Amino acid sequence: MSTDRYSSPLSERYASKEMQYIFSQDKKFSTWRRLWIALAETEMELGLSQDGKPVITQEMIDEMKANVDNINYDVARAREAQVRHDVMSHVYAFGQQCPKAAGIIHLGATSCYVGDNTDIILMRDALLLIRKKLVNVIAELSAFATKYKDMPTLAFTHFQPAQPTTVGKRATLWCNEFMMDLEDLDYVLSTLKLLGSKGTTGTQASFLELFQGDQETVDKIDSMIARKMGFDECYPVSGQTYSRKVDTRVCNILAGIAASAHKMSNDIRLLQHLKEVEEPFEKNQIGSSAMAYKRNPMRSERIASLSRYVMIDALNPAITSAVQWFERTLDDSANKRLSVAEGFLATDGILDLCLNVVDGLVVYPKVIEKRLRSELPFMATENIMMDAVKNGGNRQELHEKIRQLSMEAGKTVKVEGKENNLLELIATDDEFPMTLEELESTMDPSRYVGCAPHQVERYVTEVVQPVLDANRDLLGVKAEINV
Repeated sequence: MSTDRYSSPLSERYASKEMQYIFSQDKKFSTWRRLWIALAETEMELGLSQDGKPVITQEMIDEMKANVDNINYDVARAREAQVRHDVMSHVYAFGQQCPKAAGIIHLGATSCYVGDNTDIILMRDALLLIRKKLVNVIAELSAFATKYKDMPTLAFTHFQPAQPTTVGKRATLWCNEFMMDLEDLDYVLSTLKLLGSKGTTGTQASFLELFQGDQETVDKIDSMIARKMGFDECYPVSGQTYSRKVDTRVCNILAGIAASAHKMSNDIRLLQHLKEVEEPFEKNQIGSSAMAYKRNPMRSERIASLSRYVMIDALNPAITSAVQWFERTLDDSANKRLSVAEGFLATDGILDLCLNVVDGLVVYPKVIEKRLRSELPFMATENIMMDAVKNGGNRQELHEKIRQLSMEAGKTVKVEGKENNLLELIATDDEFPMTLEELESTMDPSRYVGCAPHQVERYVTEVVQPVLDANRDLLGVKAEINV
């Protein structure tokens, strides 16, 4: 590792080796070479000839295939320093290794043939890795939700105490947002196409010239290349590049995942403050350099931090798409190299953290129960009032009385710092013909969670499980956190 120059935290700290490889130089330039081979094979198979003789032979193809992963970087770098053109430098370097094929490499193509098609291929491969990790996050969350589907907990609206829910039901809210992200990802992945070989302005003029005006033959080029590179088809029309809106759609998927992760991580951070739920904390982990007792939610904080980066990063391809001039400009190139790759690297890191956090979430039932019981008398007042009405009371009068007693109990808690005494106040009020023991018997938290356990069971069984069953071969991923 070089220590005298900048190195990206995304590669040094956050992204997995698998995602880093997808955006590596080896993957990029070997894909360029595979695309040149696909083009040459297609031209040969379509009978490209000159004066009755084939322009491309199987011997040339075999020579190229023998060197597809044997990239002579030193030659390419030296050539680029002279000509200031990365594609032509690698055409030259490949040709140095393939002297028989040197003259036909990149025949009829423009730089975007390798550049743009490779970008699509890398985004597809990266989306598939993101998809695998996303499915595993969903699996972990659904298992957590099922485990805690019956455990009552205080719910919050506006971060103020509200009607109880269950720990498992809250987890389904996180899970469902990731499920929506998976739906979006699958749609975009299903619509991803190659650019193909469209030429300098998207007209395929060079190929019409190569094949002497044979339109029927030229029409076959894109579909043949697509199949060779593992795609069903190419975009039907383009300028020199594929529409940069494709990058926008892809990065919006990443931003959506980041938003879901951010929401979940914020909830966990707040719950950790309440001491109800805690993210994994390793035996020798240090929470604070000054306060040795602290157990900070640093992984959830990192999820939030990286997620903000990804959400903002998605603006880059959107703006780039909006300002492309006519058939092609080059003000996209530097931006794409950064924004697309880094969006994927960061999202990969986010999902690894999500896997790690959810897999090791610690729940503290006693703390959860204590907090819930401290608020439960307020939430039970409607049931208490209904029971009093059944015993002959006036609903409107009882409502006002409950309101007054609730205000008095609230003052006891907030001003005097004492325990909630609402039940005692109600028991001593003549308008409520109920003893303290009878009132306390109604304080079973499970009575107040509504349909939450049932909702969790139905959601996991009917919505999540079919997705997990369909993706069984992707399950079992365990995240490695570098730092």
